[in-house]
Amino acid sequence: MNTASSKARITAIGTYVPERRMTNEDLEKLVDTNDEWIVQRTGMRERRISGEQEFTSDLCIRAVENLMQTYGKNVEDVDLIMVATTTADYPFPSVACLIQEHFNIKSTGAFDLNATCAGFAYGLHVANGLISSGLHRKVLVVGGETLSKVTDYTDRATCILFGDGAGAVLVEADEVNPGFLASIQGTDGSGGMHVYRSGISKSMHGLSLQGDGHMVQNGREVYKWATRTVAAGIKELLSRAHMNIEDIDWFVPHSANLRMIESMCEKSGFSLENTLYSVEYMGNTSAASIPLALGLGVQEGKLKHGETLLLYGFGGGLTHAGLVIRWGVPDL
Repeated sequence: MNTASSKARITAIGTYVPERRMTNEDLEKLVDTNDEWIVQRTGMRERRISGEQEFTSDLCIRAVENLMQTYGKNVEDVDLIMVATTTADYPFPSVACLIQEHFNIKSTGAFDLNATCAGFAYGLHVANGLISSGLHRKVLVVGGETLSKVTDYTDRATCILFGDGAGAVLVEADEVNPGFLASIQGTDGSGGMHVYRSGISKSMHGLSLQGDGHMVQNGREVYKWATRTVAAGIKELLSRAHMNIEDIDWFVPHSANLRMIESMCEKSGFSLENTLYSVEYMGNTSAASIPLALGLGVQEGKLKHGETLLLYGFGGGLTHAGLVIRWGVPDL
């Protein structure tokens, strides 16, 4: 849809990653791999790993605290908390409810959203829709994951990929300077078997998907789907926004794999120099990867108030979502 009638914008951002670093050298001690092989295929050098008693809600709370401290914002009047995650502390209560409790927000809705690695983009889309419709005024959108807790560290194909982290943004009502320009979503459920996490036995398309709660991924198939789908999605998204590649200041894809990002840039016409990503030192953090990339862009002085961004999330489901936004966060 074209979101020209948007009445919302992003006004603040905060991020947090755990202190512990897992380097490629650390992984060499766990599985048959090496730094050169990992960098060549993924572009990853480090990923952050949560502590044994550090969970997704803990990371999300720290990200919200960082947002508040950095921009002098309060969350007392937030009227909806939405957390994009696939690794909630519990099946229920939701991570959003744990955030509400921590900050003692008196009157707010709260729920978790699971669209895997596209979750943060979906969260922004929903927040914009709810505010623009007049149902809400101030929404806290958080993407947070502790993927290390569901990673099989005996599987050399997947254990090199995933890390932990969280990012949070405030989306507030603003009819004068709205920030959401266009959006797109799509799903191909027939590819769901290519990346999944299951704690029970279930069949899909005649295949038995048995698991112990760890992630399972067919990287080759996901790579082919993502590079093809995102390139086509970008073209459609720009059309809906009545824009060209040259109108976009920053491309911010889900940081799944640097080689995948390079392929997407090549297929779509973006330059890697105008792409924000968090994958090199944080790994694939699923729903947290886009806000972490945005946070790095701010911290490094790259991302500036008023610039135009194209965000694109994609992942398990298989599902994807993209947005064109005007960055409404004040410069530091």
